[in-house]
Amino acid sequence: MLKGLRAIAFDLDNTLWDVEPVLERAEQRVRAWLQEHCPRIIERLTLEDMRSARARIARQEPHFAHDLTYLRRAALAEHARECGYAEAVAEQALEVFLAARNEIETFPDVRPGMMRLQRRYVLASLSNGNADLARIGLDHLFALSLNARQVGAAKPHPRCFEHLARELRLEPRQILYVGDDPWLDVHAARTAGFAAAWMNRRDSGWPAELQPADLVVEDCLALAQCLDPDPGEQR
Repeated sequence: MLKGLRAIAFDLDNTLWDVEPVLERAEQRVRAWLQEHCPRIIERLTLEDMRSARARIARQEPHFAHDLTYLRRAALAEHARECGYAEAVAEQALEVFLAARNEIETFPDVRPGMMRLQRRYVLASLSNGNADLARIGLDHLFALSLNARQVGAAKPHPRCFEHLARELRLEPRQILYVGDDPWLDVHAARTAGFAAAWMNRRDSGWPAELQPADLVVEDCLALAQCLDPDPGEQR
């Protein structure tokens, strides 16, 4: 499966950076902004209440369940209405969230690993999240960046990988998909006909019920070493 590769596509959250502290910081920034500008929302709702509202909207509007930005905006607009504020508050609070959500420090291996891989392969990303590679400062490394909102579906839906292959103008077998989640990333990509690599940064155990990944690496430099053992040799 690793022969004839022409492109490598990456998951983002927890593959190229640790996302949990990023999201926690972003939600705290929104809460602080709301405390200053819309205090009645903070008096009425906890962070857990806000998360529950987004989950409820996803159930009520399943055609938008993949779109995390829509869910957050819709929930914020609902909170504003219920607390006597204009719905325009939602757009302002969302921008506070997105600004903080894209203040990301990549793992130290990411940039050197990507620069090495970029010499041999077309690089792309496919994520369920709403990170913005341009705002993060990584867009120059990727020829293509897709997320669930653009595709209209979230991984593990096959449409995500079909869309990726179509945009890259490659056959699935010519693409290696790399991610941290055995089910959403590795299994879903292989089901769609891609080669798949597991980025196992946390030394986790592999699910016994799944077929092993085509490649298991601890970081991007290890991936580059596997796929490009001689960095001085060009194709």
